[in-house]
Amino acid sequence: MERNLEHIRVLQPTDTIEFTTTQSGGSPASFPVRNRAAHGQQIKQKLESAWQESENEIAVSHSTRTGTYIEFQSAPGFDIKIKSLEDLRKGIRLCNVRQEESIKEDGTKDITSFITTYVPNDQKQVFFNKVEAYLNEETASGNPKNKDLIDGINDLRNAILVESFWTDTKSLMPEDNQKEWCEVWLRDDDGAENRFENVINMLNIESKTGSIKFPERLVKLILASRHDLGELTKHSDDIAEYRKAKSTANFLLSETPVGQGEWVDNLVQRLSVDTTANVTVCLLDTGINNGHPLIQPLLSNDDCQAVKPEWQTHDHDKHGTLMAGLIGYGDLQGYLESNEPVTIKHSLESVKILPPTGTNPVELWGDITKQGISKAEIQADDRKRIICMPVSAEDTRDQGRPSSWSASIDQVTSGADDGDRRLMIVAAGNSDQQNWNNYPESNLTDSVHDPAQSWNALTVGAVTSLQDITDHTLNSYNPMASRDQLSPFTTTSVAWDNKWPAKPDVVFEGGNLAVDGSGFTTECNDLSLISTFYNPSEELLYPFNMTSAATAQAAHFAACIQAEYPDYWPETIRALIVHSANWPDATKNQITQSNNKTELNNVLRSCGYGKPNLGRALYCANNSLTLISEANIQPFEKDGSDYKTKDMHLYELPWPKEILENLGEADVEMRITLSYFIEPGPGEIGWKDRYRYASHALRFDLNSPEEDKDTFVKRINKKSREDGEGRPDSRSPSDHWLIGSDNRNKGSIHSDIWQGTAAQLASSNLIAISPRIGWWRERHSLERYNQKTRYSLVVSISTPENDVDIYTPVKVSLSQPITISVGGNE
Repeated sequence: MERNLEHIRVLQPTDTIEFTTTQSGGSPASFPVRNRAAHGQQIKQKLESAWQESENEIAVSHSTRTGTYIEFQSAPGFDIKIKSLEDLRKGIRLCNVRQEESIKEDGTKDITSFITTYVPNDQKQVFFNKVEAYLNEETASGNPKNKDLIDGINDLRNAILVESFWTDTKSLMPEDNQKEWCEVWLRDDDGAENRFENVINMLNIESKTGSIKFPERLVKLILASRHDLGELTKHSDDIAEYRKAKSTANFLLSETPVGQGEWVDNLVQRLSVDTTANVTVCLLDTGINNGHPLIQPLLSNDDCQAVKPEWQTHDHDKHGTLMAGLIGYGDLQGYLESNEPVTIKHSLESVKILPPTGTNPVELWGDITKQGISKAEIQADDRKRIICMPVSAEDTRDQGRPSSWSASIDQVTSGADDGDRRLMIVAAGNSDQQNWNNYPESNLTDSVHDPAQSWNALTVGAVTSLQDITDHTLNSYNPMASRDQLSPFTTTSVAWDNKWPAKPDVVFEGGNLAVDGSGFTTECNDLSLISTFYNPSEELLYPFNMTSAATAQAAHFAACIQAEYPDYWPETIRALIVHSANWPDATKNQITQSNNKTELNNVLRSCGYGKPNLGRALYCANNSLTLISEANIQPFEKDGSDYKTKDMHLYELPWPKEILENLGEADVEMRITLSYFIEPGPGEIGWKDRYRYASHALRFDLNSPEEDKDTFVKRINKKSREDGEGRPDSRSPSDHWLIGSDNRNKGSIHSDIWQGTAAQLASSNLIAISPRIGWWRERHSLERYNQKTRYSLVVSISTPENDVDIYTPVKVSLSQPITISVGGNE
């Protein structure tokens, strides 16, 4: 059987099909039943009190603020019509949305929403007019006007308290007289940053240089007490929310070095570096010392930089050089122990983002990250660059919610500012050392660290196959994790709300712990990887573990794919990494032994799509083929005064139908992976309705066995049906999917495995790519509704029969263009 066959790329779309989604907009809103007269009068009185309180407060503080912040509150367990609390044409802005849980007597939870809105003074009457219409006017159906809006408001107040703007964990709010570094999220318009600087200068509030910009939001870092934040709210019209700033983690590094110097000399003699593909991995960390004999061939002096020149470029900590060894070589130990020639096809870059002395300063880490990437790109803008960052925050309080740091990564990877997409690989973050002896339960409750909740970044967790303890001083110890189980160091997203993406995306080797009979745990050389030490005059090799080591290997993996296929998009490299991954049996069984989709969601949130396989990511075989499409799509459009979904792509895949039918009832697998980058939305404003975090979403659908093209298209696309024609009486292939659409359709990469017979697969050859609503369509004022985006689609099929050639017939058939249809309106 022939192996190492290149992937098959298909051509761009040609035809058009108009598209309207068949999916509903979610659960219907629920509002309390109100006594119209009593409730309307109560809301009117509260508005009057809130406005009067604001005017009095501004007069006392001599503020020049030209509007009022009002906080609206829903009834517990009921909705509130958030989008009716904003009218940008009149300058009425939604600042933030917060939610609080309460426990009812029966033990179930209720959610109460708090919405802070800014109302200019000259628009004071807007909400009063809405209340008057509610009290005195009816709609054509006989309901009070503005019924859902006013009924949904349970309470409101003048938002003068810091609590109305604090969207982070309440316990992290500064004390009245204790200054803490805080993020201030401002509305982003012309002059907002200058106005803010004037206010903090007047109030003598210290700030950091630099800022981060998102659609409608600008983030600054200030040193402020709770009292300072209150004063800032009184004097500024531009506040949207406050959050606690993030500090970086201290790295837990192993101790005694492993290896001998002659191993390194031997490897250097066998080493050749081929950089004709012009691929590089840029490491954002503590710097890299390229004086090491294994690093020097991969990293030039010109490619060693620092965000702040006074930090210098050397590795002051050893972490960066440890990362470099695995990024450069992957399985360094395997190369050291071999006598075969070694060829590396990528280079390294280093940008130092951490200071060399003292504790890590509190910074606006999204801005620092962007600066680091920019320095590398200015130094050499023509390279195929993969960005690797193992640095993460100390805490896990975000629980999947986007932060300024993770959103900055989404911003820079999406190319929203400059049109350049970027592949960024980040560490999931390490588990709390104090909980190691609670393995594996602690891993399932210890959350992935900021910024690894980024939608666009490839987030890397850790598994381990390291089992053998040869150190005689550890005779009474055993490995904590069994082979191919979760590494004790990894974190997961099992505890997150299920609406957030599953993280990590994939897992690599992260090392193991040794544990004795009393439950005492320790790191050891035998259960760690080997990498390069930052001071080669002292030692050449050093143990390395945790999710940082796993992330370094993932970056090496990505560089290998990019070097083999230099023209592939970043979205495609990410897709191939995920597409090649599988769950080791031991990893899956550690979480569940069931194939129930609900249980498998916990597997997905523990180890992502599994451990990638480089052979599968790079090549096909005769009995296993991979098709790749890189395409542009326009999700939405403006049609007159309407904003609609627009394009749908339909792929008719050239399966070797006769060969598959001859295999009959033999089991086959098809895998589909869809990868794209979203542009992040503004800050904490609800992340639903028009305020969604993602600019857009894409989904894939497959026709069922025996479902023809016309029926399939009508099933998923309302626009393809005749007037009055209902949904066809045909089933989706949901029973064939391993993970299922509810689990896979989170974030911006979706992958699933179709399982069935060869005969069934023979006629399941239609794949649709269609858009779902995001803020590009809903936030009309930002004028992104005509934006195009791009995606990568990877599709593979494999048969258990080694002597069956399904690759060649498809390759031959694609000498003619593949037909792909596009289109749409909603």
